[in-house]
Amino acid sequence: MEEARLFKVIGIFYNMQDYEKIGLKAGLEIHQQLRTHKLFCNCPSILRSDKPSYILERELNPVVGETGELDVAASYEKNKSKSFFYEVYDTNCLVELDEEPPHSINKEALEIVIHISLLLNCKIFPVTQIMRKTVVDGSNTSGFQRTVLIAHDGWVDTTFGKVAIDYTFLEEDSARPSSFKEVDNTESESSKSYKLDRLGIPLVEIATGPHMHTPEQIKEVALKIGEILRACKVKRGIGTIRQDLNISIKNSKRVEIKGFQDPKIMIATIKKEIERQVLCVKNKNCQKEVRKANPDGTTIFLRPMPGSARMYPETDLLLLKISKNLINDAKRTLPKLVSENKSYLKKFGLNEELVKVVLKQNKIEDFKILLNAVDKPELVAKSLILFPREIAKRENKTIEEVEKILNLHIIESVLENVDKKFSSNNVKNVLQKIVEGKSLKEAFKKSDLNLKDEIKKIVKEKPSLSKGAYMGLVMGKFRGQFSGKEVSDVLDELIL
Repeated sequence: MEEARLFKVIGIFYNMQDYEKIGLKAGLEIHQQLRTHKLFCNCPSILRSDKPSYILERELNPVVGETGELDVAASYEKNKSKSFFYEVYDTNCLVELDEEPPHSINKEALEIVIHISLLLNCKIFPVTQIMRKTVVDGSNTSGFQRTVLIAHDGWVDTTFGKVAIDYTFLEEDSARPSSFKEVDNTESESSKSYKLDRLGIPLVEIATGPHMHTPEQIKEVALKIGEILRACKVKRGIGTIRQDLNISIKNSKRVEIKGFQDPKIMIATIKKEIERQVLCVKNKNCQKEVRKANPDGTTIFLRPMPGSARMYPETDLLLLKISKNLINDAKRTLPKLVSENKSYLKKFGLNEELVKVVLKQNKIEDFKILLNAVDKPELVAKSLILFPREIAKRENKTIEEVEKILNLHIIESVLENVDKKFSSNNVKNVLQKIVEGKSLKEAFKKSDLNLKDEIKKIVKEKPSLSKGAYMGLVMGKFRGQFSGKEVSDVLDELIL
């Protein structure tokens, strides 16, 4: 009877979405890599696929936190007696090997996290302490991760109302498994290997607290935070963002689900976790634990939930002071969200596809600059995005090679001469000539064709057509080498 009652509760939950009855509470922890050099040294934030310079071996030695206690998760991992191997590259330094104290914090990374915090409506701490956080899986050579609390008490707007953002942090990323697996699940493994290329890349961490109460609300908040991150200087691509979900129901324990970043399975993962926790409540075997999200929405056990004993102060660095001037500078340079930029671009009459590619290529600022050169928004967007790609394909070059030639200055110089030295229709041809190696002066030069003679030939070949038909034939044949006015004037002379 008890089991039937529990499944009835699940049935009500699915049919009536009565999440309040089962006491659903959830919070998000989002870690996003920033697009700068590393956080506590000047090493580049690049990933390597070649052979390492050498490999070193370490063992985990857990230490007590500031509470004087040993973290339960660290003790759990220590009992496995694992050895850890680290692949070292020539783009690593002694800081990443934990053989040299950290350098001063990366100022650019700090400014980016302030941008993110302001967009999340957070309050910035004027003085804050860099901390060490015990790492239990060997993914840091030091056995800890450096992290610093930057801001607090923010919020995002959603269709469910405001959802609180508790904190934002700036911290260093961990080393990545050399097997390209984010998590190894085999308990019997006696060793684990990591690459040190990712260790130390700056991360922003965003923590919401247990403020969400339906799967749909959780997904909307995750997507909103994602939009804010994409507006700032962050890395893109697989592995650059890691999103965790903390979730519980009435009479259950909090569970942290790792790898919760795929929007397609978010709601399914939440519903299956609720169902699992309902059965845990029934069987009275609820534990705090960390689990991993699977592609089908299920989860698997990883390790016990870390405790509060894992944090202690970083003694190698001074207190971090964030001045009012730095905050005011960040406010003046605050980036626009994608939704705001989309609305801005649509005001110029650009179609949905052009708006999409300008935003996807992060060319909004270049678009604004080029509009000052010529007041033709569609031409600007095509010259910035589409024409270089078409030319690259035609010339059998990579887009990177073409964009190196057709930089912003070159495109601006071309567009400044539209309707002065050539027509809008000829912009692509001018850019093509520049990629072929011609100078701006040579690319701007018109052909030696005699327009009047060429139009006479067309009229003779196809007599008795309308002026509009002849305009189309001439403009198509010469692909914008002559302006519409030039062609129209000659046609008026010949036809009349």
